[in-house]
Amino acid sequence: MRDNFLFTSESVSEGHPDKVSDQISDAIVDLFLSKDPESRVACETMTTTQRVVLSGEIRCREVYDESRDEWELNGFWAPGARDEIERVVRDTVREIGYEQDGFHWRTLTFENHLHGQSAEIAQGVDASGNKDEGAGDQGIMFGFACDETPDLMPATLDYSHKILERLASDRKDGTAPFLEPDAKSQVTLRYENGKPVACTAVVVSTQHAKGYDKGDKEAELKDYVRKVVGEVLPDGYLSDDTAWHINPTGAFEIGGPDGDAGLTGRKIIVDTYGGASPHGGGAFSGKDPTKVDRSAAYITRYLAKNIVAAGYATRCTIQLAYAIGVSEPLSIYVDTHGTGTVADETIEEAIRSIKSLGGLTPRGIRMHLGLNKPIYRQSAAYGHFGRKAEGDAFPWERTDLVDELKNAIG
Repeated sequence: MRDNFLFTSESVSEGHPDKVSDQISDAIVDLFLSKDPESRVACETMTTTQRVVLSGEIRCREVYDESRDEWELNGFWAPGARDEIERVVRDTVREIGYEQDGFHWRTLTFENHLHGQSAEIAQGVDASGNKDEGAGDQGIMFGFACDETPDLMPATLDYSHKILERLASDRKDGTAPFLEPDAKSQVTLRYENGKPVACTAVVVSTQHAKGYDKGDKEAELKDYVRKVVGEVLPDGYLSDDTAWHINPTGAFEIGGPDGDAGLTGRKIIVDTYGGASPHGGGAFSGKDPTKVDRSAAYITRYLAKNIVAAGYATRCTIQLAYAIGVSEPLSIYVDTHGTGTVADETIEEAIRSIKSLGGLTPRGIRMHLGLNKPIYRQSAAYGHFGRKAEGDAFPWERTDLVDELKNAIG
């Protein structure tokens, strides 16, 4: 790793069309898990002007079950299930804040194309006889942590998220009534001796009410954004040398799904580490926790964060690999990027030896973190990582494995 460099990460708001899709997909996951903790969900959402389309496959005893022949023949939907799904979709759009002519929670057209899970996938994933629950797909997953922020996240991404969270909060509580839901941010920091020391560039593009691209109203919006950024970034990061780009293209009145189509899973780098760490390729939103794209990415973040919190490294990347239908991971890889206080191989062996992790099987991960709960909608905007673990929410952000790691490493 270089000592002196510039690095940039971006974030997008809850009103970005792809994030609208992610939140809808995860709201559907939460709905099904609230009815059946063993639900299987792979829900994709497409959003565009005045339209939301769901597709994918599910298995949920209380909603859709092909073994229940008394249910409706056109897909075995439980009575009222279609209406409940539609209500969840419209409520999600309403909570984000879309009440525009081009995208309105009440008047948009909704299509539901969810169907039953493939029996061939189910037979590989389900536990049966002496066979443990297998991974829902093949793939590689990465987790990462570093000591750049109190949340043990890359600073460029952490600040990008927090800028947009603040804009959304101010929009909803009336502090900034000229803001609309769609927004993007980007932060560039200068690193010296491997640590962030200054902000060299800020980009914020935010959807706004009519007229806020000209004259005094434009100045009001830009002054507001500068104030928010100044309050989010640490003291001393901004200077006369910082380059500002606030709504650089001019007017941004048409936004969200009316301005650009949205799809689930298109913002995976925003979801994870802002490019500071590898990403295995799989998206998280819309998937139940038997899908290792999601659960294994969460456990690797949990492990990396606990390793840094325990003082064994200041920077840590972990990779897991799985084969579909196979419960045990194919490999465990730890890289502390030369910052480790013990050998990376020692950490790998310690992870393998901790019994509470359940061998890092899909079931072991789900049980250790308590993932079979409706906790996912809140993760679908402003990053899945670097959030506050509270109650059942964001359990992969806890640092409760530190003592077990220390006992295993010795």
